[in-house]
Amino acid sequence: MNTVTNITEKIGTLYHPKSALVFYQSKDKNAGMYVEHFDMDESGMPINAHPLTIREGNALAGALRTNEEKNRTFLKLKGILPTNILHINPGEKGTVLWYTKAQQRQLYFVEGSGIPSGKAHVPPMLWYADKETLSVFALASDRRPTEKTPLHYAPFFNIYEKGNVCMGTVSIDIKNSASVEEFTQAWETYFFNSYFSHLLGSYNPIKGNCVNLWEDLIGTDKPFPMEVLKKNNRTLKNLLR
Repeated sequence: MNTVTNITEKIGTLYHPKSALVFYQSKDKNAGMYVEHFDMDESGMPINAHPLTIREGNALAGALRTNEEKNRTFLKLKGILPTNILHINPGEKGTVLWYTKAQQRQLYFVEGSGIPSGKAHVPPMLWYADKETLSVFALASDRRPTEKTPLHYAPFFNIYEKGNVCMGTVSIDIKNSASVEEFTQAWETYFFNSYFSHLLGSYNPIKGNCVNLWEDLIGTDKPFPMEVLKKNNRTLKNLLR
């Protein structure tokens, strides 16, 4: 006896007919085209015929947009290329390489670190990010870096030896429509608004004690002591390979 096996669960996502469009055109080549919209009932039969409305037309246009079209605005510039932008790789998984000069920033530390949260001067930094990940490094001066510029370990907690940042529980939400300026600003905000907790791995990012360094800088106008930075045997060019 033959048996019928239900395999619908193995097919994956099922799509049910929701609506249909019928295009009408006169034999007169100069005549316009008329579009009629049909709803579909539960059995998949067309019902409720009516002219295609503007709202329905806009919904159709949105559905026909490809992912490439949706991401065309990603990493576009709002104006002239900012001087701190070093490299842009646009696209759905685009990346940006930029630098910031020495500056004073608000820093946050977890209570168990023994370091109070507050403002402190940070060194010049090199940033490299895509939509989901961030790597940071320290620079020896405020000068615009070149491909041969040696990189230093970033003197912060929560950073692996290769420079990639552990963002912990920070929720990263970089929009597909983010411009270059919005992209870099968002990542700098995510980084400095996160809570620094501890060193990662067995390496020490500075010459000296990292806890003592920030205890000495927080809440003061002291410039960052550049002599504590350690080279990591990498250059800017290494990041773009």
